[in-house]
Amino acid sequence: MNIKSKIKFLITFMLLINFSSFAEKIDALAPEIREFDAKDFSYEFAQTIPDLKDAFIDLAPAIRNDGIPVGQLGLDGGHKKQIIKMAEETANHKEDLYDSMLISYQGKLIFESYYSRGRINLPHFQKSATKAYTALLVGRAIQLGYLTMADLNKPVSSFLKELKPQKFVEGVENITLHKAMTMSSGLNLNWAEIKKLRKFPEQLKGQALVQAYFEHSAPISLKNQTFSYKSVDATLIMQVIEAVVPGTAKAFIKKELLDKMDIKVYRWGTDVSGLPTAPYGSSMTSRDMVKWGTLTINKGKWQGKQLISAAFIKKMLSNVVESDVANNTYGYFWWRTAMKVGDKIYVSKSARGGGGQYILLIEELDLVVVVTANNKLGSDDQTLALIENSLLPAFVN
Repeated sequence: MNIKSKIKFLITFMLLINFSSFAEKIDALAPEIREFDAKDFSYEFAQTIPDLKDAFIDLAPAIRNDGIPVGQLGLDGGHKKQIIKMAEETANHKEDLYDSMLISYQGKLIFESYYSRGRINLPHFQKSATKAYTALLVGRAIQLGYLTMADLNKPVSSFLKELKPQKFVEGVENITLHKAMTMSSGLNLNWAEIKKLRKFPEQLKGQALVQAYFEHSAPISLKNQTFSYKSVDATLIMQVIEAVVPGTAKAFIKKELLDKMDIKVYRWGTDVSGLPTAPYGSSMTSRDMVKWGTLTINKGKWQGKQLISAAFIKKMLSNVVESDVANNTYGYFWWRTAMKVGDKIYVSKSARGGGGQYILLIEELDLVVVVTANNKLGSDDQTLALIENSLLPAFVN
């Protein structure tokens, strides 16, 4: 038996002493969907995946030649007993429907776990976490020179040359990229009119969708451009990406970010406009979510290469606006939440999606935490509390 096998034997033995719900095979492989082809993946298919009989816990994740360095919990950081206790609680709270939790510390994946419908090769539906990926597209466009940091303060409409400004409601010129990415566009749509238009989707292709939004909103003033969480703001940003990059936004996403990070198994939905969805609708594997987190915490660098403008990353993760959620502020489609361990405050920065999708960063500790879930009733407070009270202390004390 080699050293790694001995270590895994001891780990598995310890886990089995404490609880029986964990996978019982020594050196067991992470659960996968067999004969699974990424091109056939759909959200509906994901809902048919049966729950795992046993939770899979790995304190020394396997090398999978996917660009993610790996290490061992404890040896490369973190307190094993505390993390094992947290994993036990997560496995036993089946009503929470957690699907995975992964921890990367100082650049190495040191903890990998799958529950319920979680599988190592199955993309997980991302809802609003997609907004965070959309923000990073802007950073990539800036890095390549298709946009500038100064452009963030220009009106969205100035990039969309097919629009008819004479039909806009008053104040549309106040909607900048900055305002849109901070959920502060001020748009207050007449949804009755928008629903009527959606009955004829061919009339909303391309920039026509934005034209409809800018015509069927209440007037916009600087006074009402305050934080108001809504999907339409992210949709505006994808329209700008489509307008400024060569080719299409869809091709840009694949070539300039997904391919660069060797992300092959994914899904990115299509909006009524024909563009990729921006507020929600992507799907990523848990390991690939770690890649997005690593890219971000490394200030836009991936494997030593600057993919995203470092200046943009700094702004994106900064405290740009106050939100309407207690203990949370907002950057560019990324949340900021204060977490306390003892007398020390750590500011987490996170991409979040409804139902329990998280890419959470603690920059001070070089810590990336990924969580996926299918918890329709779950709240941000529940998962954030788990990270703050059970996970974070294992890397601080």
